[in-house]
Amino acid sequence: MANLQPIKTALCSFGMSGWVFHAPFVNAHPGFELTAVWERSKNLSQQSYPQVTVYRTLDEMLADASIELVIVNTPNITHFEYCSKALLAGKHVICEKPFTVTVQEAETLMALAKEHKKLISVYHNRRYDSDYKTIQSILQQHLLGDVVEAEFRFDRFKDNLSPKLHKEIPSEGNGALYDLGSHLIDQALQLFGWPEALFADIVAMRTISQVDDYFEVLLYYPNQRVRLKASYQVREALPGYIIHGNKGSFIKAKTDVQETQLQQHILPTAIGYGVEPLSEQGWLHTEKEGEIIREQVPSFDGNYMEYYEGIFNSIRHQQPLPVLAAEATQVIKIIEAAFESNITKKVVTL
Repeated sequence: MANLQPIKTALCSFGMSGWVFHAPFVNAHPGFELTAVWERSKNLSQQSYPQVTVYRTLDEMLADASIELVIVNTPNITHFEYCSKALLAGKHVICEKPFTVTVQEAETLMALAKEHKKLISVYHNRRYDSDYKTIQSILQQHLLGDVVEAEFRFDRFKDNLSPKLHKEIPSEGNGALYDLGSHLIDQALQLFGWPEALFADIVAMRTISQVDDYFEVLLYYPNQRVRLKASYQVREALPGYIIHGNKGSFIKAKTDVQETQLQQHILPTAIGYGVEPLSEQGWLHTEKEGEIIREQVPSFDGNYMEYYEGIFNSIRHQQPLPVLAAEATQVIKIIEAAFESNITKKVVTL
């Protein structure tokens, strides 16, 4: 890595996504250099990263020829426009999830990236959560036998509207299914593949909410069912992951600590970063070598730096991207089908 120039990187905003999920990793990884941030009126990024150049417009930032990589971490409705502009300006792109609002937009961006010989990846960071990595390992080891049923939940308790008002205004790409559902859908597709059909129930449960804050999506597979749920009215959290197979079960709380640590300004290079408390270990109840066992399973450590390491290797060493745009497009296909199912109150064949 010493012989390679660091990848000069620009952020399209410095809200929570910027200062929590992206800047700490770009700054800590020796293969990147946090070079520029688009801030419309403030200079917040320079308080933490005095080396950055603050630009007042996207066009001005994209005109900086030294920038190789642009992170589009702006409201969902803007992803298509800003990713398009960055690709046309000759930049590699990381797009926040959800990739786009529609499948058509996603396919257009993939074609644009191919045409301009640039890389585009989507920040599905929850693939690098401790709970998901633990579950992935359990399934790879076939410890439950053939999976017959799974339920993934991403619950919160919010009795007030988000201070990020752009998330609470009815508009394309807003609501819990795009926001939290994109994480759960991506994880389900990674673990179980493409379903045959789905049924969805999507609604605004809170009287104050103008966008969906509850969803249940049931994915149909030939020999299994996968249920994805989220609600903003869950004060007492249920397990985030419940998986049953023909040999056993695994139950795990949703307990990745990275977001909390990053909000506390704990750096991804710090000792203990991404390490779950022992009390949050999942329970495995299954059959091993003819014996029924019920035991806690040590959790993997979470680390979003794995995503950025993958991006570095893709740009500098031509290795496969850590998250493919095509994979992120599949997530949008599921979301579109879920809204269709919710409107028609019917199962939608995929």
